[in-house]
Amino acid sequence: MINRQGPRSYDLWGVPFDGGSTLGRPGSRYAPDRIRQALGWITQRVQDGRIYSLESDTVFDIGDDLLRDRGDAPVTGHDLAATTDACSAVVAESLRAGRVPIVLGGDDALLFPVARGVHDAVEGRVGIIHFDAHLDLLDHNPHQGKFSQSSGMRRSLELARISAADCVQVGSRHFNFPASGEFKHTHGLSHITAGEFQALGPAQAARQILDHVSGADHLFLSFDIDAIDPAYAPGSGAHEPGGLTSGEALEVVRLLAPHCTAMALTEVNPMVDLHDATTTLAAYLLFHFAVFGCRPAPRLEHH
Repeated sequence: MINRQGPRSYDLWGVPFDGGSTLGRPGSRYAPDRIRQALGWITQRVQDGRIYSLESDTVFDIGDDLLRDRGDAPVTGHDLAATTDACSAVVAESLRAGRVPIVLGGDDALLFPVARGVHDAVEGRVGIIHFDAHLDLLDHNPHQGKFSQSSGMRRSLELARISAADCVQVGSRHFNFPASGEFKHTHGLSHITAGEFQALGPAQAARQILDHVSGADHLFLSFDIDAIDPAYAPGSGAHEPGGLTSGEALEVVRLLAPHCTAMALTEVNPMVDLHDATTTLAAYLLFHFAVFGCRPAPRLEHH
């Protein structure tokens, strides 16, 4: 497994598409712009290419090109296939340029095209760390088809160099399709439920996650915002009580960031958000991913 210590630079891509929202609430097409607005509240604290982290009591020298906003991928609102192709293309473009893509959805049908973009751009085994309340292992049904927000993980596992042995699902809870549970057990796909995560705590959970995916050469962090409890992230496509807290999510992303080649952040829905709580949390998640995945930081000198 690759554990780069930096420096790395990141490309921020919006994919304002929710045509795969066949269950739950549409509206995540509006998330990229709102998350960008919230991100400005954080990045205005950067001074001379440096930012101070209170949690680690360190100053990060992030430079002037840590996080480059590449705008939105060319979305076709009525065409799922064209949009997913465009999403895969921008992910692969960033990776081939030696940068780390961060994709802002949009709904979680984007899990598959981001995974495919990583798969197309790199060599070796690709693992997925999939934070989600749901399994996303549905194969097909008449209502949702084959490429909905419920099937992204299933489609990703059909790619040649992505196998269940290199993937782990985190934050799952409550109920799902029996066929999805059967697929998970048949293929040996590991999971850490939300309750198990909370019992472990973020640090131990991160160690278990990395152990599960230790055979992969590249890791894609897919983060559906509904992995977080709706008390902390009310603006999501679906509410599943009992999820991670915002603090747990931020810490585990911080710990996983240095190991990951790409990130997708999906299902943020500004249409049902409360005072931008969820879009603000999403902005912090992506900024933690970039800063803590960039390079080691020196400790502050105390006088």
